Amino acid sequence: MDALSVAVAANLPVILWGAPGTGKTSAVQALGDRLGLPVEVVVGSIREPSDFAGLPVLRDGETWFAPPRWATRLASAGSGILFLDELTTAPPAVQAAMLRVVLERAVGDLALPPSVRVVAAANPPEQAADGWDLSAPLANRLIHLDWTVSAASVAEGFTAGFAAPPPMRWDPDPAGPARARALVGAFLRVRPELVLAVPDGAARGWPSPRTWELAATAVAWTWTWASGAGAERVRAELVIGAVGEAAGFEFLSWLRDLDLPDPETLLADPAAPLPDRVDRVHAVLGSVVAHVSADGGADSWQRAWTLIGRVARRTPDVAAGAARALAVRRPHGAVLPTTVLELTPILRSAGLMP
Repeated sequence: MDALSVAVAANLPVILWGAPGTGKTSAVQALGDRLGLPVEVVVGSIREPSDFAGLPVLRDGETWFAPPRWATRLASAGSGILFLDELTTAPPAVQAAMLRVVLERAVGDLALPPSVRVVAAANPPEQAADGWDLSAPLANRLIHLDWTVSAASVAEGFTAGFAAPPPMRWDPDPAGPARARALVGAFLRVRPELVLAVPDGAARGWPSPRTWELAATAVAWTWTWASGAGAERVRAELVIGAVGEAAGFEFLSWLRDLDLPDPETLLADPAAPLPDRVDRVHAVLGSVVAHVSADGGADSWQRAWTLIGRVARRTPDVAAGAARALAVRRPHGAVLPTTVLELTPILRSAGLMP
């Protein structure tokens, strides 16, 4: 339930997998009530492709794909939760029509507001009525969460009432999303074969650039949502749900073992120690660039060049990528430090100097 709450708050498309009758729909309705968001329930088994792609009609001599009523209600509300229920009962043609809805929030010629969240629910195909496996393109657009219930929690719910969704505690960190993407990028430099691993058959979460972006967003939100073991469990649920077990477990283990220095410490102390491993240096520079971009100050931007100069003396290829990212984020009025003169070969290799 915590993972679902974080996914909805972060506007990550998510699907709940569980047996029939385990309260998935009720939980989503309760979460919408807690967040003050209207919930539109769309059941896949009773829909046609035109319910998502739009019904072609003639208007002013042109063909217009008219959206269904549920889409116009969400657009009028300005925000809400689109709950796609019984997804594995939707035939392949309907699943194909859902692709733009899940990824682009587009229904026919109507663009849903960006604040409309997408939540889906599905029974495993063997438990669904006339069940179908999810197509790989649709599965790759969602974070997959296993919805399980225990006998103790059900008994407690009947006795004392079922627990409401937890309130969201979020302290936004402007550098968080960029830092999380930098860490994912550093990991994929070490494990490039995990950038894309298309499954041969039916699958849930699997690694692709799209799902790594979902995983990075989830990591950033769990950093600011809470700390401790609870946040680590939620982070694991979301990351594994995005990229699958094999890639997710490996990334989480790598992330846990990084032990990176704080960007502010590195910017304040030019002699602060740097990691020895190349993947950690990539992660450090990515975090520093994200911090400097969020800070927006000329002073921190100029001090970051000193750090890049230190890295360039040992691993110039790593410094080149950071130099490119830092150069395009130059604040107004920032003066290039003399350190940049020492980086001329690096800047040339990064395409920043003739």
